Amino acid sequence: MIKVTRLDHSELVVNAELIETVEATPDTVITLTSGKKLVVSEDVNEIIRRVMEYRRHAYGAQQE
Repeated sequence: MIKVTRLDHSELVVNAELIETVEATPDTVITLTSGKKLVVSEDVNEIIRRVMEYRRHAYGAQQE
């Protein structure tokens, strides 16, 4: 799970395993495998970083 921030500044926790795409349009839009779209304030690179951190933690990979 990763924390993201909606444009109204409320926090939301998203299951990182359900993220299908992340795009800048110019707002960052996360599309889940269900087709649901979330518009968040974090940029694309920050979402990628958080997903990678989550996966390292979840799957036990050592951090560099």
